[in-house]
Amino acid sequence: MAKYSTYSEEELVALLRQGNHSAYLEIYDRFKSPLQQHAYKKLGNAQDVEDVIQELFTELWHKREALHLTTGLPGYLFRAVRNRSLNLIYKRRKEHHYLDSLEEFISEGNYLIDLQIREAEFAAQIQKEIDALPPRMRQVFDLSRNQGLSHKQIAAQLGTSETTVAKQMTNVLKVLREKLGKLYFIVFLIP
Repeated sequence: MAKYSTYSEEELVALLRQGNHSAYLEIYDRFKSPLQQHAYKKLGNAQDVEDVIQELFTELWHKREALHLTTGLPGYLFRAVRNRSLNLIYKRRKEHHYLDSLEEFISEGNYLIDLQIREAEFAAQIQKEIDALPPRMRQVFDLSRNQGLSHKQIAAQLGTSETTVAKQMTNVLKVLREKLGKLYFIVFLIP
């Protein structure tokens, strides 16, 4: 078995491109610690450092055949760690900014206004679909939903059978489900 620790970086990269796992492990062993130190200077968080290093070496293995090095292996790895670290810092800043603005939005009470506006929009859309129902279906739905009558009471009031009322309600709900899609469940929540 070859001692990969004596191989040059160029030899290791050539073997890596061919899929030699031992060469990959030698690269990992040779560069992991200095890359971790480099990343820690930028990130200051051990878990983030581990994530960056793991992501780098995973990608190195998966893209080994297309690996094109212009600055040599150390230059490539250190630049990749720097770029990944900066991307993570940028991502965290965006997350913090988003969370700060969300916290401010909530603390100002705007979310209640937003919820009320959305609820009104949903209610209007639902009412529009209910208004588009045929008159008899709309009447059965109104008696059931808005007046809280049972099928038996509706049948007595309209002079029809309970079976007809039940079928009308089934048809109403089917039509609303088709027309409203994801908003369908709100029919039962908005008075």
